[in-house]
Amino acid sequence: MAAAPSARAHSYGQTEINWDKLDKTKFYVVGAGLFTGVTVALYPVSVVKTRMQVASKDVAEKNAFSVIRAMLKADGVPGLYRGFGTVITGAIPARIIFLTALETTKVAALKMVEPFKLSEPTEAAIANGLAGMIASLFSQAVFVPIDVVSQKLMVQGYSGHAKYSGGLDVARKVIKSEGIRGLYRGFGLSVMTYSPSSAVWWASYGSSQRLIWSLLGQGIDHEEVAPSQSKIMSVQATGGIVAGATASCITTPLDTIKTRLQVMGYEKQKTARQVVKGLIMDEGWKGLYRGLGPRFFSMSAWGTSMILTYEYLKRLCTIEEL
Repeated sequence: MAAAPSARAHSYGQTEINWDKLDKTKFYVVGAGLFTGVTVALYPVSVVKTRMQVASKDVAEKNAFSVIRAMLKADGVPGLYRGFGTVITGAIPARIIFLTALETTKVAALKMVEPFKLSEPTEAAIANGLAGMIASLFSQAVFVPIDVVSQKLMVQGYSGHAKYSGGLDVARKVIKSEGIRGLYRGFGLSVMTYSPSSAVWWASYGSSQRLIWSLLGQGIDHEEVAPSQSKIMSVQATGGIVAGATASCITTPLDTIKTRLQVMGYEKQKTARQVVKGLIMDEGWKGLYRGLGPRFFSMSAWGTSMILTYEYLKRLCTIEEL
């Protein structure tokens, strides 16, 4: 009976780096640079996804490739990075809040579920899911205003949307017409979208990673050698793809509604129910899945890139044991 806990502790310890083993200053500084690079690479996908979600029914651009072609023709490559400055400015503090809440909550959640003697994948799903949800809740206070401003920049001049001279111009006009609450347009839906999405993503990642390790036989023999870094990265990447695919399929309808609410002008303001009713009336239920392809790709690509970067960052910032 004593061998099972030993195997569990061994397999978990070989592939995971806990919060208390990290150099926090190095973690935040190096992390800011690494995640900025990932954001630069994947930002155009967010722009395309947003444009597809807000397009009117009569707009001819029906798929992601036609959206990209039209943007490149009109604005060149810079068109794929509209609102990027605003996003990157707000992303750093939001990500610091998110990662801190994620790691500290994960440790506490694992201790909380340990007495229930659940399977390792189930423990990982619960702990990671709870950590992802709470981390998202904490970061929304910073992220939502950034989201509102950046999405207005992403769609400016497109399908009848207003034009702006930059992020500060968007913020000034929103505050002038709606007050500070205008910057938190769709806050409730953002919480309803990103918190479950984050919970599903991290739960799927945590459990799928444990399942993959068990299929590979890792942790069965407590005398086994530690897996190679390439093997660890392959398992983590696969877990990221599974997590991104799962989360995107579940949460795209909420994301479509939220995006439409956030980019509307004050004079066109509608309720979430009116947005849903309009989408279903125009296109049926498939209207709620506008931008599913780019969102699916974005969450899978972002998830895989982010988790590999994140796990690499933790390895870089591990405190050397004396």
